[in-house]
Amino acid sequence: MALKTKMTERLKKIIVCNVDKCNGCQICEFVCSFTKEKVFNSRKSRIFVVRIEPFLNLALTCKKCDDPPCVRACPTEAVQRLSDETIKIDEEKCIGCGWCVEACEFGVMRLNLETGIAFVCDYCRDIGEPQCVKYCPKDALRYITIEQAARELSKKAVKSIVQELLSACITTI
Repeated sequence: MALKTKMTERLKKIIVCNVDKCNGCQICEFVCSFTKEKVFNSRKSRIFVVRIEPFLNLALTCKKCDDPPCVRACPTEAVQRLSDETIKIDEEKCIGCGWCVEACEFGVMRLNLETGIAFVCDYCRDIGEPQCVKYCPKDALRYITIEQAARELSKKAVKSIVQELLSACITTI
């Protein structure tokens, strides 16, 4: 059973950001806020860009945790994990306490300050594909499985190591 759970976990799709391509333009945030809220307002976006250094940007969104702390933290059971592993907020049950926001390990659960209702990325499940990925002008966002992401990172790491080794060999010759 545990092996099946691990395999299922690796095959679920998430939004992954390539930091080498992300320029911090925030178009993903505006596309998201317009898609979900019909306004261009990054504070109402379900994805957000984090600037780690002057030239390092990373777009973050829900990671579809296997055992979501946001679901466990909700005292009214308003935060639910659906069968496709996306998180849904039952607006009728949400009391705006913010426990789900505080419990989110990635900091992607938010509270709408106007309505007092929590919100989080649902991967545009009602549309069929994440709009932030579709409209990213730099193709920095991808909607791929964790397995695909791991393979791509491994390839990138090997390529980097080989380049460093070649540089070291050329330098010593």
